[in-house]
Amino acid sequence: MFNIERWQEIFEAIAKNKLRTFLTGISVASGIFILVILLGAGKGLQNGIEKQFENDAEGIIEVWANTTTKEYKGLNAGRQIQLRNSDYELSVKKYSEEIDKKSSSRNTWGGIVTYGKESGNYQFRGVSPDYLDIENATIKEGRFLNNNDLEKNEKVAVIGLKVKQDLFKETEAIGKYILVNNVNFKVIGVFTDPSGEREESRVYMPVTTNQRAFGAGDKISGMLFVLNKKNNYDEALAQSRKFTQEVKTLLKSKNIIAPDDNAIDGYNSVEEAKQFYDLNLYIRLFFWWVGICTIIAGVVGVSNIMLIIVKERTKEIGIRKALGASPFSIISMILHESIFITTIAGFVGLLASLLLLEIVGPMVQSEYFRNPEVDFSVALTTLVLLVFAGAMAGFFPAYRAAKIKPIVALRDE
Repeated sequence: MFNIERWQEIFEAIAKNKLRTFLTGISVASGIFILVILLGAGKGLQNGIEKQFENDAEGIIEVWANTTTKEYKGLNAGRQIQLRNSDYELSVKKYSEEIDKKSSSRNTWGGIVTYGKESGNYQFRGVSPDYLDIENATIKEGRFLNNNDLEKNEKVAVIGLKVKQDLFKETEAIGKYILVNNVNFKVIGVFTDPSGEREESRVYMPVTTNQRAFGAGDKISGMLFVLNKKNNYDEALAQSRKFTQEVKTLLKSKNIIAPDDNAIDGYNSVEEAKQFYDLNLYIRLFFWWVGICTIIAGVVGVSNIMLIIVKERTKEIGIRKALGASPFSIISMILHESIFITTIAGFVGLLASLLLLEIVGPMVQSEYFRNPEVDFSVALTTLVLLVFAGAMAGFFPAYRAAKIKPIVALRDE
């Protein structure tokens, strides 16, 4: 029930000690301000990590070969394992129901690409049509590779935007011919990649053409897969781990490699994402800890102030009890003032922090930090923390006040 006399008492008490109340409020407001800013920063880190993993298709699994480190079935250690088309075809055939997108690749990390008088050193890769989606690249001009290009070993190439700008400047690239390590390829497309210039400094061509044009036979550098989507992250993680292990086991068996040898290795982007999300979780938990400790420091300040107030009003409390005031009414009086000061100061800190995030957040441009924000559930949590902190700050002083004996209070000077 609303008691206007109680609120009048609270405002009179605050008016008598403006500076003390202001400084106490500052300590609480700064605690909430720091907590919300830290939580917003944690969210910014999460958004940045999520954006990075959006740059590639979900659940990319890449497999490649290394040198053996162990003897196995009479074969010495130190053998360089070479993946071939048959390895890729075997994997695709066995796990076709689980695979959404797939591509073998043959990589040349540095090749001379020439158009007219312009030339540069760029990475070029033989890939399959699904590779565009796996890399989450976008065709800016022309088209990407198709199955017909693979089957007919067409000498066609799709170049990155950086390659196009370096070699062709402002002229049209589609339909022109470039030399890749002195082999002619017709440019059929230009792509952009959200990861930037590193990926856009590549030239893609059909893997079959790459093998034939550069004398690679049926050799490949590796294979990439994107699995069918699952309902949640945990299912996707379990599926990707199982698939990666099974493909590695299959290829080790085919190439006569010891089961515990890392001569067949791989990269699982879902696993990598888990590590980043776990790290981000620990950072956010640390931010919560720092923010809550700051709030506790403010609450201790409020509690100390309320103890001083109780001491100053000892005689008044004694008179109230002598006139029949119940312990509950005494506790309620002190709690109201404590919760009021804490909540108002906390709201000021909360609004200031949200305003700062709203203004400064969009200005922050970083690869791993984007759009720091605090959602409604977090704001609601901080509100609950405010009320709880105010109650805790006032409870012990209020309990002490309720135990004051009237005769002792009336003797107090």
